[in-house]
Amino acid sequence: MSFSSNTFLQALNPKLSEILNPRAEKALQEGSTDEIIVLDSATTVYEGERIPTIQDISLRVKKGEILFIIGPNGAGKTTLLETICGILPLREGSVEVFGLSTKKYGHQIRKRIGYVIQEMDFDPSEPFLVKDVVLIGRIGLIGVGKRVTKRDWEIVRASLEAVGMEAFWGRPIGKLSAGQQQKVMIASALAGEPEVLLLDEPFANLDINARHDIYQLLLKLNREAGVTILCVSHNLGIPPETDKVILMQNGRIIMNSEREKALTSPLYKAFIELSQAEKGVYNAAKTAQEK
Repeated sequence: MSFSSNTFLQALNPKLSEILNPRAEKALQEGSTDEIIVLDSATTVYEGERIPTIQDISLRVKKGEILFIIGPNGAGKTTLLETICGILPLREGSVEVFGLSTKKYGHQIRKRIGYVIQEMDFDPSEPFLVKDVVLIGRIGLIGVGKRVTKRDWEIVRASLEAVGMEAFWGRPIGKLSAGQQQKVMIASALAGEPEVLLLDEPFANLDINARHDIYQLLLKLNREAGVTILCVSHNLGIPPETDKVILMQNGRIIMNSEREKALTSPLYKAFIELSQAEKGVYNAAKTAQEK
C-alpha cells in the first residue's frame, strides 16, 4: 500500500476528515519507490570515535513493511535508526530513503520521518507544555518561523487523543511520569504525518494496557495509511504482523528474515537464551541489593 497523508490523518483520528488536504497526494509522489529504505554497505562512526558503530550494513525495506530490530545492548540498533535518518555521517557506503540520498537530502528526508528516540527524560523543571512538545513534531511541515495554523493545532490535539494524552494538553512535560512522557513523544512523531516511523524502544515505561493500545494504533496506521515501521525492541515478543526480523550484533546484521523463519532460526534462539540469562543475572543482583 502506498502512503497517503489524508488517509494517515483519517486513520489517526476520524475527526480530522474535515481538514484533509486535496493536494497532498500529488506532492507525496516525488521520490517514490517500492523500496523506501536502501542501505548499501553502510558504515558509520560517531564523532570522535575510531571504531565504526555499524559496519557494512546492507538492508532493503519496502513501503508498508513492519520490521522489528533486536539484538544485545551495544549491537548498533539505535545507530542504524540514526543512520537511516541521516543524523550520522557515513564513512563508507550509501543510504537512500524515498529514493533520495541521506548525504544530499537528509533534511528533506527527516521531514517525512517520525523518530521516537529511546527513553527521552525531561527535567521536572522543564517549562515546555505537552502541546508544544507535540507541535515540534510538525515543524518539518510547518517550517521554522512560519505561522502555526488552526489546522496544525487540530492535528496536535488529535495526535494526543490517539495516544490517550489529550487531557494533559496544557501540562508541563517535566511533571509527567516516564510512561506519560513516552506517549507524548509518540504523539509528537505522529503529528508530523510521517511516511516512515523509526521507533527506538517505544513501549519502554508503558504498562501492558498502554503497550497494547499504542501497538494497535501503529498497526492501524500501517494497515490503513501505508506507514512503514522500523521498531527497535528489547521485548522478546515479536508481533505476528511483523514482516521481517533484523538481529544485530557487534554493529552488523547477522539475521534478516521473515518472521516465521526468524523465530525458528538458531541465531534467534541463541539470542533469546542469552537475553533470558542476562535478565536472570540482573534480577538476582537486584534482589541481593535489596536485602
